[in-house]
Amino acid sequence: MNDIRGRFRVGVIGGSRAGREALLAAERIGRLVAEREGIIVCGGLGGVMEAACRGAREAGGLAIGILPGNDPADANAFVDVPLATGLGYTRNSLVALNADVLIAVDGEYGTLSEIAFGIIYGKTVIGLGTWAVKGVVPVGTPEEAVELAFKR
Repeated sequence: MNDIRGRFRVGVIGGSRAGREALLAAERIGRLVAEREGIIVCGGLGGVMEAACRGAREAGGLAIGILPGNDPADANAFVDVPLATGLGYTRNSLVALNADVLIAVDGEYGTLSEIAFGIIYGKTVIGLGTWAVKGVVPVGTPEEAVELAFKR
């Protein structure tokens, strides 16, 4: 599908320093989203973001990275469309705004801010091993997360 304007955008948010389980889950999510012709939207750096982009790339998908800094070259190697913002953590708002649904995997306070922005913007926020806060729909597997995301 060449026209990306109508494609479903899944924001994958999570820690830049994540454990093996979280990274494998994020990679699986990226792959499953790409197989459904969805687009990955993320912060474009390492950890969960890179794993989701890697999974999308391996399945022939597209990944957009909304970067905190000024240089598109800072994006991980699996981002197809790097967008430099120069906004630091404030870019977390843009990640949430530019996704149709968010899947949070693991994560620290940056992820928590993306969850909060997602809820503020009225997005469905799905959580896999992440913050247990009001408004986050918990799931147990990457498959459940993507299935629920595409139902929204």
